[in-house]
Amino acid sequence: MRLFELRQKEIINICTCKSLGCPVDLDFDPRGGRILAMIVPGPARLCGLFGRDSEYIIPWDCIRQIGEDIILVEINEDRCICKDL
Repeated sequence: MRLFELRQKEIINICTCKSLGCPVDLDFDPRGGRILAMIVPGPARLCGLFGRDSEYIIPWDCIRQIGEDIILVEINEDRCICKDL
């Protein structure tokens, strides 16, 4: 699977049944070649007109299943890092 294909899938948190959006980037370990996390844009400001203030960093070990249309993650709010831009 390519990053382009991942970017078209919606991420759903199975703990809250909430959509987190679609991934825009991956964080990986260049030495080991392992994917460490998926990066998802945070909530939009004022109807999306002024961009975003933060992004979610979802650890790779929280991913439970990657399907044809969605990615299921099991994550508590404290494990999902919301990083200010």
